[in-house]
Amino acid sequence: MIKYILGAKGAGKTKWLIDHANDDLNSGNGNIVFVEVDDDHIFSLDHNVRLVNATEFNLENVDTFYGFFCGLMAMDYDLEKIYVDGIYKVLDLTLDDLEYLHNKLEKLDTQDKEIYINVDYLTEDLPDQLKQYGEEVVEG
Repeated sequence: MIKYILGAKGAGKTKWLIDHANDDLNSGNGNIVFVEVDDDHIFSLDHNVRLVNATEFNLENVDTFYGFFCGLMAMDYDLEKIYVDGIYKVLDLTLDDLEYLHNKLEKLDTQDKEIYINVDYLTEDLPDQLKQYGEEVVEG
């Protein structure tokens, strides 16, 4: 399952991701990876959540981002959830890119994995075929 965490800048998307990653660690059976573009949240995450700095992997476009996901899933059979924060700071992911990425990831065996990607879009911005995969965070 792939979910896009949507909302305006400052709406609390990062907090939503951190809170869910920490909560899921206590309630799930598998491993959790939190991907970000800096190490700002190293002390906000439970130490058992695997923190990965995406800037160390030369992500240049949506295809290298897809390959990055494949690598994460290949390296850990017990990987249950992937949280991605702030990737838009290093990749310019258009709505077409999100749709392309979604279609490629859906072709993988992700039925026992959950992927949450923070993007700077609102539900109304998403194409109709992606709306069901969006969860909008509002300030407050």
